[in-house]
Amino acid sequence: MTTLTRQQVRDFDRRAIEDYGVSGIVLMENAGRAAAAVAHDEFGAGPVAVVCGPGNNGGDGRVIARHLENLGHEVRVLSAAPADRFTGAAADNLAIVRRCGMPLHFLPAATPEAWRLALEGAVWIVDALLGTGAEGAPHGALATAIEAINAASRRASTAVFAGDVPSGLDADTGIPAGACAEAHATGTFVAAKPGLVLSAAERFTGTVHVLDIGAPLALRREFGLVS
Repeated sequence: MTTLTRQQVRDFDRRAIEDYGVSGIVLMENAGRAAAAVAHDEFGAGPVAVVCGPGNNGGDGRVIARHLENLGHEVRVLSAAPADRFTGAAADNLAIVRRCGMPLHFLPAATPEAWRLALEGAVWIVDALLGTGAEGAPHGALATAIEAINAASRRASTAVFAGDVPSGLDADTGIPAGACAEAHATGTFVAAKPGLVLSAAERFTGTVHVLDIGAPLALRREFGLVS
């Protein structure tokens, strides 16, 4: 399986936007829609909590939430960061979720108990806190949210779907530096990452699905993803 490192993914996204003119919001839309379809097929019906971080992975999460709602799920969006932390396509998708009237809760200073209550009743959870670009140990609200996701999974047999990479897992090494989400399935974008294909990472990734985000075929060929 062809893999792309953290830096290669950054270069791939930059090239898609700058050289081919595919906007960041289009790439995010395609990624979120593909992830929602896989998660829906993997886990089926039921109330879903989508837990979002401050960056583009959180933006992906809000796209996932919208498409899950379109597929008939009862969806709530929980944010580990305040609204003013979002920029670009991630901020655009926050505005869309607000206009859709979807339940949206900001929990940047929430206690573990508040997170427990916020996740209560979800049949499965989407982890959209941290993506491929994250390095080092999660801290603050991100760490609290990751620990709450894992606690919900263990306590209530709640399934977890990770968008791109399980939050806290190093995409290049497959080694967590601190708190790390334990997913039952992962939808990773563009290509597998080196850390996701290691056997030691399987307890965090579950089944790994590689998802197309609509990048041009010529660019995918340049990066060796297709012949």
